[in-house]
Amino acid sequence: MSRSLPLALGLVASLAAAAAHAQTAVITDPAQAALALPAAQVAIPPVRTDVDYPGVIRYQADVTDLDRRIVSVRQTIPVANAGPMTLLYPKYLPGNHADTGPIQLIAGLTVTGGGSRIEWVRDTVEPFAFHLDVPAGVTEIEVAFQWLTQPDNAVWRVTMTPAIVNMQWEKAILYPAGYASNRITVAPSIKLPTGWGYGTALTTESYEGGVATFAPVDLYTLVDSPMFAGANYRRIDIDPTGDRVHLNIVADRPGNIAPTAEQLGFYENLVTQADRLFGSRHFDRYEFLLGLTDQLGGIGLEHHRSSENTQAPDYFTAWDKSAGSRALLPHEYTHSWNGKFMRPADELTANYNVPTQNTLLWVYEGQTQYWGDILSARSGLHSKDEALIGLAGVAAFYQNQPGREWRALQDTNNHNLLGYRVPGLWTSWMRGTGDYYRESALIWLDADTLIREGTADKKSLDDFAKAFFGVEDGVFTPRGYTFEDLVAALNAVYAHDWATFLRSRLDAVGPEAEAPLDGITRGGYRLVYTDTPTALEKRVQSGWATDFQYSLGFTLTGTTFRLGNVLWGSPAYEAGIGAGWDLIAVNDTAASAEVLRDAVTAAKGGETPITLILKNGTRFRTVALNYHGGLRYPRLERVEGTPDRLGDIFAARRR
Repeated sequence: MSRSLPLALGLVASLAAAAAHAQTAVITDPAQAALALPAAQVAIPPVRTDVDYPGVIRYQADVTDLDRRIVSVRQTIPVANAGPMTLLYPKYLPGNHADTGPIQLIAGLTVTGGGSRIEWVRDTVEPFAFHLDVPAGVTEIEVAFQWLTQPDNAVWRVTMTPAIVNMQWEKAILYPAGYASNRITVAPSIKLPTGWGYGTALTTESYEGGVATFAPVDLYTLVDSPMFAGANYRRIDIDPTGDRVHLNIVADRPGNIAPTAEQLGFYENLVTQADRLFGSRHFDRYEFLLGLTDQLGGIGLEHHRSSENTQAPDYFTAWDKSAGSRALLPHEYTHSWNGKFMRPADELTANYNVPTQNTLLWVYEGQTQYWGDILSARSGLHSKDEALIGLAGVAAFYQNQPGREWRALQDTNNHNLLGYRVPGLWTSWMRGTGDYYRESALIWLDADTLIREGTADKKSLDDFAKAFFGVEDGVFTPRGYTFEDLVAALNAVYAHDWATFLRSRLDAVGPEAEAPLDGITRGGYRLVYTDTPTALEKRVQSGWATDFQYSLGFTLTGTTFRLGNVLWGSPAYEAGIGAGWDLIAVNDTAASAEVLRDAVTAAKGGETPITLILKNGTRFRTVALNYHGGLRYPRLERVEGTPDRLGDIFAARRR
């Protein structure tokens, strides 16, 4: 029993309610019954949260086949009784908020027991379930298979490179049906390439001959404790109060692992500022897993005692270029409190095959987005000016987003369940995943400034965070929260009709619905647009040079200057332009972003349209955009004579 085990053992009471709503049985197609399987075997057992799975599952992974990118897995699963048994592959993955388990990449599945092969049958209604019949006298079965990780990011994210492996246990494991994830004990081990180092929140019992063996944990804790391993690895203590928070860095090249003392100081400040914000820790230790790579797939994924993160290879060595991505680790760290310890009740499911509901993602992700941005500023990862520039970009996006006419923010919480982060050509009209992060953060800014205004700046959303997320210091066991819990906690800080405040913003829909920007006004600023961004604005909004969203209504990408992010209702849209067209010429001059910027500037205040020659496949079009408003880049402008509440929100806390 490891120190991490209590994290999940206390889940039983919370999961019992979730399990009561789970589907208790799934019956396969009658044709499967013809395969001479017992009739009872075609039902997936209901989840019980009050019973431990008998015995310990021994789990062995081998990630040394780097050239072929194959993870080989062998599991030894004890069985108490002969007869029907169902094994499940995780379907609803934590942090994905959707049924994203990549079962398509699992191959070579074989099951043996007592020296003989045991045939399995996949459930035809729930294909993440495998039915088998354990012969009499067999006390354990061996399950072997391969996870065929992918060589590029076209469909599936890359998790293996020549120098780095990101081991995510939930993508390479089967577990017995009928049990809560915290009632199944697993003894994991993994074989790594010679000489590699690794970071994980699991407790290492031994590391010999390239095999890392970990203390037994429950399945919940195993899935919540991924690994970054690599040929180039360094672990750094960033906890000013003790050796409990670490930065585990892997990189494509050893020279990239070169954080300066100042940069590490920012991350130490992050830990300090989070302690001051929440007033508690719900982990024994926390491991930031950070990959500096352009070969591994990009990721930012939260866990209770760790997080998976990637940045550009030169993240530390070209620090000025990284301003736009420095909020990633603060965001994922915040999730230890919001999303892991305190979690929406409808996402606190019994195991990984019970459907999740996402009604409160605007808190789980939205308030985490808010605190992640604030902690970035309070720690020094962002200056106040950089934080204001980032906020201006978010505010402008939602001020100009027409999709609110038909789709409320609340409905975007369902987006991942409709198809995990499916890209769209009309994102401004479709709405989607980014909205329950960033628009929700604007709502929490609105709430924060309202509390400050209503209490003469004596209280703030910080008080809510400490009271709501900071309870029970040292306790790991997740707690479920509801909408009513949020309203009660907000009222305990500042009495207000919070239910109406939240619902009016979450459910706002129709032609008159507006972006929730009141927090910026109460914060002492106004959103304006400029045609000349500053050097700092260019650095933070690194795509500024090809961004014409708030003028012509699109962005340019690649060497062909392809039009993308076409804004619904913009001048480009009204001219019949959609995504996928390449810009060939502007006003009879060969196209470039600079040429287009010059044309927009020249047309400002005039009457002559901007002429574009476009190409799509074998088709060419010439369109005239009658736009004369000039270039428009967002900026937050200080309103003199008003309290600078945004400045106070971004300021480091002294206690």
